[in-house]
Amino acid sequence: MGEARLTSADIDRTTAPAAKAAQGSGKDSNTNGRKDDRKDEGGGRETGRGSARSRRSAAFAVWYLRAVTFVNFLSAVWLSLGQDLRRHNTADFYTPYLLTAGFASGMFSLLLAVTMGRRKRAAWILNLVLSGMLLLAFATAAFAPCTSGDFNLCYPEFRDHTQNWVSLALTAAFVGALVLGRREFYAKGDRSNPKLATAVGAVGLLCTSLLAALIVGAANTDPDAAEATFLARWRYGVMRLITLEPNARDYAAITTPGWVDIVINVMSTLLLIAVLLAAFRSRRAVDPLTAEDEEKLRALLAKQGDRDSLGYFALRREKSVIWSPTGKAAVTYRVVGGVSLASGDPIGDPEAWPGAIEPWLAEAREHGWVPAVMGASEEAGQIYARHGLDALELGDEAIVETEEFTLEGRAMRTVRQAYNRVKRAGYTVRIRRHADIPSEEMDVLLTRADDWRDGATERGFSMALGRLGDPGDGQCVMLECTDGNGDLRAVLSFVPWGPKGLSLDLMRRDRDSENGLMEFMVIELLERSKEIGVTQVSLNFAMFRSVFERGSKLGAGPVLRMWRSLLSFFSRWWQIESLYRANAKYRPIWEPRFMLFEKSSDLLRIGIAAGRAEGFLEAPGLPKWLNRKHLETNR
Repeated sequence: MGEARLTSADIDRTTAPAAKAAQGSGKDSNTNGRKDDRKDEGGGRETGRGSARSRRSAAFAVWYLRAVTFVNFLSAVWLSLGQDLRRHNTADFYTPYLLTAGFASGMFSLLLAVTMGRRKRAAWILNLVLSGMLLLAFATAAFAPCTSGDFNLCYPEFRDHTQNWVSLALTAAFVGALVLGRREFYAKGDRSNPKLATAVGAVGLLCTSLLAALIVGAANTDPDAAEATFLARWRYGVMRLITLEPNARDYAAITTPGWVDIVINVMSTLLLIAVLLAAFRSRRAVDPLTAEDEEKLRALLAKQGDRDSLGYFALRREKSVIWSPTGKAAVTYRVVGGVSLASGDPIGDPEAWPGAIEPWLAEAREHGWVPAVMGASEEAGQIYARHGLDALELGDEAIVETEEFTLEGRAMRTVRQAYNRVKRAGYTVRIRRHADIPSEEMDVLLTRADDWRDGATERGFSMALGRLGDPGDGQCVMLECTDGNGDLRAVLSFVPWGPKGLSLDLMRRDRDSENGLMEFMVIELLERSKEIGVTQVSLNFAMFRSVFERGSKLGAGPVLRMWRSLLSFFSRWWQIESLYRANAKYRPIWEPRFMLFEKSSDLLRIGIAAGRAEGFLEAPGLPKWLNRKHLETNR
């Protein structure tokens, strides 16, 4: 169905020489006897930091919260179950930790279950405090000796009901699981989380209480409503936000309909969730590339840059980098929405890749990030798979060997005719390295390229450099297309791919220009490649190419045809099929690219993060001028 997994059979079979070397052991000849970056990759996925008992205990705590969440939501829609649970929470009956009927309690326990599943240390502390206090209350009621004095903690009625002992046992089991599994909850949050949670709580309480006061004033049906001051209504709103039943005697002039209390309780729940999200937030700010990092990456690209056509895109300056111990390899990544998103292959010597992959994965686990890789080659996918990541084939990259490209032949007739039509219209192409373009001319190119950009957001992450005209990118290649009057109508920019290759970075054109202008420029580059010493060119990436190719052939099965029809439908908005056909006309070599991930349950989150990184999605948030200006670091 257009996707492929790297299975254990793939891992065990004979792979490329570089992948074989990554399995070996030995000494690094350049490190004076130190161990090199190659590690033992047979251990598979790291599942925890403690013993098997610690991991089982942590799993029990997470599944307990999931089960409680399910029962809470179920009781909210199953009225008889909800009434029974509420009855057990009154008089002489008690329910286990967090087991209370309703959507609000379900949302609270769900949030705790998700954060505990991500091994957040702050969530572990909160659960331990809350459940520990409840267990202490249970134990006091169950075991405290009865006395005749005024200070009597004995509750004989607690001991008379079996369900109370069940609640005590389940709560004790949960607390015990937290204690035994404490080593499994190691993920750190952002340093600013306590301050942020406090600010969200304070500002949120003020705003919601003022809104609650306005609602209470508008809906107050008490005969003496005129005597209720704004301060009294505000105090009532505050108490309704933090307690379920404020003392009615303290608010004699306030009587509200039931829907008012429901609205205020909903606001209270949303405020609580906002505070918890702020408190459990993963660390977002990471160190961007420094000048030293960029210099070292360029040195690695100079030695190994011809291995991966996406290697130069590692120099995007909002990315962060993790180095192998010897500095021979690096993984570049960006944290988006709690996902540590790497792109392309690791940079440098494949034998040293494991030494960079392992600390990248360790950092992701330390901060509770989801590790993912977009656009990895099959060689890198094999090595990532040995570190516990699964793979899905995203699509194929179109690569053209310039010496083999020709416009001759019946198969190229349509392309040849389109090329000749644009050429007869008087369009010409100029090809130069960025370093050869005078600064005044480069300024004009930047201005026109910005004017032709589709939308305000600069798109691209894994296959885009994110800048144009930077002095450090002098070996990039610019194609400038002018019409018969000498007016600039389109530009293409390519980044270096080793010493003799180029990888497409940017495409911009005047929308009033001739159709087929981009194809004309690409063909000009392919036919004149010897002018700049280029032998191979990487063009666009075609997602799910195999689906469109195999789905249109005779004998394609119903599932494949349905999958192709679905992708064709979405191509109306996302140009999935058109990109494939635009690249296929050059008759390229198709190189598969993979997405790597740890758990299938993270795929949706990874997809959203990738969409945000590529510029197709934008997450709601604070205005840009309120965002933090300085990046924090823990390294």
